[in-house]
Amino acid sequence: MGRKERHLVGLDLGTSKVAAIVGEVMGTGEVEIIGLGVAESQGIRRGAVVNQEAAVDSIRKAIEAAELTAGIEIDNAYVSVSGTHIKGFNSRGVVAVAGRNREITRDDVRRAIDAARAVSLPGGREILHVLPQDFVVDEEDGIGNPIGMTGARLEVNVHIVTGGTTTTQNIVTCVNKAGVNVQESVLGQLAASEAVLTPDEKELGVAVIDIGGGTTDVAIFERGFLWHTAVVPIGGDHFTSDIAVGLRMPIPEAEKLKRRCGCALSSMVGDDETMDVASVGGRAPRTMARRILSEVLQPRAEEMCHLVWDEIHRAGYEKLLNSGIVLTGGGANIGGLTEIAEQIFDMPVRRGAPAGVGGLADHVGNPSFATAVGLLLRAHRLRTHEMTQSSGRGIGRLTELVKGVFKEFF
Repeated sequence: MGRKERHLVGLDLGTSKVAAIVGEVMGTGEVEIIGLGVAESQGIRRGAVVNQEAAVDSIRKAIEAAELTAGIEIDNAYVSVSGTHIKGFNSRGVVAVAGRNREITRDDVRRAIDAARAVSLPGGREILHVLPQDFVVDEEDGIGNPIGMTGARLEVNVHIVTGGTTTTQNIVTCVNKAGVNVQESVLGQLAASEAVLTPDEKELGVAVIDIGGGTTDVAIFERGFLWHTAVVPIGGDHFTSDIAVGLRMPIPEAEKLKRRCGCALSSMVGDDETMDVASVGGRAPRTMARRILSEVLQPRAEEMCHLVWDEIHRAGYEKLLNSGIVLTGGGANIGGLTEIAEQIFDMPVRRGAPAGVGGLADHVGNPSFATAVGLLLRAHRLRTHEMTQSSGRGIGRLTELVKGVFKEFF
C-alpha cells in the first residue's frame, strides 16, 4: 500500500464547525490520527449550503489546517451529509434464485438489493445509501449472509437513505471548489455510529442521538443493522439562542457561556454558584446565579428529548432499545443533558465519544468529533474488506462485486 493510499480523510460539514481529520492506516491495521483542522462554519446551515463562497472558504481553512498538522496534501475526502432534507425508509426486494443447483451467489444478492432499491422517489431526490439489514431464503428469515445457501426464493430487507439532489450536489460542489474530491457522501449519524457504538450495542438495540448545531440526527440499530433514521429540527444553536434572548447577551458570548457554565438540569446546580454574564450595547458585565442559566436550558433540553422520543415511538422501536441511548455530537457536551435524557427515556443513556483510533486521539476524543472520526473508521472498514476479498480470490471482477453489492452490508 502506497503512502497516499494509507491516508484517509474525513470531512464533517456542520452548522457550527467544519472539521477535517486525517488518519493513517498502520501496518497493524489500526488507524492513527495524524492531522486535524477545524474552522468556524460559515455558509452552511442545517446541512444545506446557504452561501457558497463562505462555505468554500470554511472548508478550505479546515483542509489547510489539517494538511499543516499532517504534513500531507489532501486530494480526496469522505464527506458527511445531514440535515432536514435527509429521509430514510425501509424496503424489501424479492428475486428467484438463478442457477441449476439453486445455490445463492453474489449475483443473486446483487439482484435482490437492486430490486429493493427500485422504488419510486419524489422529484429532486436521490439515494445516498442502500443498507442491507437481513435476508430471507424461502421461509427462513434473519439470515446475515445467504451466499452459498440453497433456495428458490431470496428476499432482502434494506434501509434506504435519500437526500435532496440539489442540496447534496451543492455540498459536493463546495468541497470540489476547495480543491478536494469527494470519495463518498456518508450520512452523518451513520458515520458517528462507527465511532461511538460497540458491536454489542448494535446487536442488542441502541439509538444514536447526534446533537449538532442545527439539527439532532437519530439512528436506530438492532440485530447489528440500521433500521431507522430521522432528523429532529433542534440543535445546539437553539440552546445558544435561548441563552442570548433569556439573558440578554450577544450570541457569541452566549455560546461561550453555554460551553463554560451550561447545565441542562437545574437540580444539579448549587444555589450559591454564580457566573459572569456579558451584556449588549456596551453595558458592563453582570454577575448572575448559574441556576438561572440552567432554567433557560432545561425546557429546550426537555423539548428536544421529547421530540426524539416521539420519533422513536412513532417508528415502533421504543421496546427494542435494550442497550439504551447514546448521545453524541457537540450538543452532547452540555452538562446535565444525559441525566435529563435518562429521566425522559426511562432507559440507560451515555455520552458517546469517538473510540477505536490512535495517534492524536486525545485531540479528537470529544463527542463533537464523532462524525469526522467515524468517516475514517467507516472508510477503513470498507477498504479493508475490499482488499481482503480481492487478494483472497485474485479476481478483479470480485472487487467490483464487493464494492457494488457488499459495500454497505459489511
